[in-house]
Amino acid sequence: MAAYTTIDDPSAFFKVQLYTGNGSANHAITFDDTDTDMQPDFVWIKNRDATDVHCLFDAARGVTKDISCGDAEAEFDNSDALDTFSSDGFQVDADVKVNTNNEKYVAWCWSAGTGSGSSNTTGTINTTTTTVNTTSKFSISTYTGNDTAGGNFGHGMGTVPHFFWTASRQGDSYRVYHHRNTSAPETDYLTLDTDAATVDSAVQFNDTAPTSTIISLGTSGSVNESAHTYVSYAWSEVQGFSKFGVYTGNGNADGTFVFCGFRPKMILFKRTDRSGDNWQLFDTERAPYNEALNRSQPSENTADYASGNWIDILSNGFKQRGTPAGMNGSGATVVYMAWAEAPFVNSNGVPCNAR
Repeated sequence: MAAYTTIDDPSAFFKVQLYTGNGSANHAITFDDTDTDMQPDFVWIKNRDATDVHCLFDAARGVTKDISCGDAEAEFDNSDALDTFSSDGFQVDADVKVNTNNEKYVAWCWSAGTGSGSSNTTGTINTTTTTVNTTSKFSISTYTGNDTAGGNFGHGMGTVPHFFWTASRQGDSYRVYHHRNTSAPETDYLTLDTDAATVDSAVQFNDTAPTSTIISLGTSGSVNESAHTYVSYAWSEVQGFSKFGVYTGNGNADGTFVFCGFRPKMILFKRTDRSGDNWQLFDTERAPYNEALNRSQPSENTADYASGNWIDILSNGFKQRGTPAGMNGSGATVVYMAWAEAPFVNSNGVPCNAR
């Protein structure tokens, strides 16, 4: 059956953690699920109560290297933010973006091989460091640009990436590739930190599709300026664990249903056919019941939203339950990125429960 999976326990590779800040240094956050322990390699934190920026930390760049989604701020060494990836969680210090006393936070966390990575000489850009999880098909790569059309770097997954974004560590917009963005997705890009529609541009990915070994780059300063440094987060679909697809909205409260082959833990959406629609991010920790309302917008620094008629998160996918133009407008083209809480059917043929 198409719903079967090789990953029976998604929590070994991806977790969502809620926590409350205490305003003090050395605030240890332990994952509170009862499933498998996981040492994260990529932690994305958002203050749910305030207009702080989205903060991204990863093992490949170094645990204290803080980079922000939602603005064009350059990476900086922030020893007062996240300072440790532990065997089953992480530790934050007193920076208000990650640890204001009595304010609520959400952290989306992925495993990518547990460590700072190793040199990757695949491709024409040989200054690459990659940390990769070849089971869940997720890699983090750092590289130095060479301002050469067709320059490329190795991502290490061994399968073709279906979704990735690249960020300049000197500060710039985050360029996004999605394999279902258009009929020729290698010619186009989205921007994670804005509400812009899909843009056709050869200077981002050189109009060249990624392969099972490399990601190709154009000459845009956002992805490949000479001597500038970059980080790229790349995923490939894994049956029953992750899905990166597209659907068409119907403009109806009895909205579009999308089959994922698992009960989603997190879903990220973006309408691509027009500008003005923000990215929307849902998870089952902030929205444990249907209809799921609580959400973040990676293209803005706003606090959590919790209004409107949005989605049902189901045992095998999700269904639109409202008519917001950015997620279910009539004829709207919407890409989504989803990671599992539980496979719809595990490797032993046992189905998961609806929530």
